[in-house]
Amino acid sequence: MQVFTPHLCRIPRRFIIGGSTGGGYKVDLRFTNFWNRRSFGQIRRAGRISRAADFFTELDLVSRGTCSQGASSVKSGVNLIAMATEAGAVTKPRKVVRTLLSKEQAEGDGAKVRRSIGRPEMKQLDPFLLLDHFTVTPPAGFPDHPHRGFETVTYMLQGIGTHQDFAGHKGIMGPGDLQWMTAGRGIVHCEMPGGNEPSVGLQLWVNLAAKDKMIEPKYQELSNKDVPKVEKDGVKVSVIAGESFGVKSPVYTRTPTMYLDFTMQPGSSLHQVVPEGWNAFLYILQGQIIVGSEDASPIDSFHTVQLGPGDGVSVWNKGSSPAQFVLIGGQPLNEPVVQHGPFVMNSREEIMHTIRDYQLGRNGFERARGWQSEPVNI
Repeated sequence: MQVFTPHLCRIPRRFIIGGSTGGGYKVDLRFTNFWNRRSFGQIRRAGRISRAADFFTELDLVSRGTCSQGASSVKSGVNLIAMATEAGAVTKPRKVVRTLLSKEQAEGDGAKVRRSIGRPEMKQLDPFLLLDHFTVTPPAGFPDHPHRGFETVTYMLQGIGTHQDFAGHKGIMGPGDLQWMTAGRGIVHCEMPGGNEPSVGLQLWVNLAAKDKMIEPKYQELSNKDVPKVEKDGVKVSVIAGESFGVKSPVYTRTPTMYLDFTMQPGSSLHQVVPEGWNAFLYILQGQIIVGSEDASPIDSFHTVQLGPGDGVSVWNKGSSPAQFVLIGGQPLNEPVVQHGPFVMNSREEIMHTIRDYQLGRNGFERARGWQSEPVNI
């Protein structure tokens, strides 16, 4: 039975472990994912792991440095409509640097995710730490777990999701709803599906600058009806953060970020401005798109498309069905990143202090002691 994964997103605090050796492998002093309570109990009884009170003597750390509007044209029998963005023409389209296919993997307590940013081939894309395309079918989910030093952005696509934290904040999310959570100095919360249908969505982790890592936690939440939307010439966009087609999101991004959900009908094209100097990528949810150059090869669903430098991105849908993808860009922080599971700081020492704060219930984690989530009524 596999009980260990080195690339963990969300971990219940009861599964923070100390180090030991057993069963032919070493438990590497990190946040470890036990897929069910039985497997956790079996290993604990075998003496292979210790409980959360143990102090970490070693850490799993990752340090990292830092169109103008035109007329319709006909090509290969497809009517391609050239579109202008709200901020003017894209004069230096970004090229594709690389593409990565996200395969399903186990995460949390019985959930499945397709990891984009945050996998071994692309540990981060400053300021982004992780993007998970999750599918959670009850009773699976992401039970009580902590965060510090960054923001989580949860965007629901299908089904219902519930959430609650140790400060009493709780809620229910449906398709198209958005939660932008600034963990700051500390939050312990849980994220579970509601109802009987699978809960499907995206969760993005946005790093915070050193000066912002210990701010008080904060939520920004928008229902589907309050997320700005524009539809023009075969392209629809939901403006989660930033601006597109002259429409701006009300979300405040402490780390400057754009997050746009596009659906393109067959034969449509898009030219979207992305600020120069920002890192940017696409994640394709369905269909096929051509990126960067009209004669490039189509890219399929579940691929992450890392973009190179430029002032915008050009995308074409030459397929026979609609294509949906998110475009995400952000201003790099250019600061050291030291990550240990759900804690992201700037140094090893800060991570060790964070672990101690969490274990002892202090410096932002005071309400974590004795707190346990309860089911949220739908």
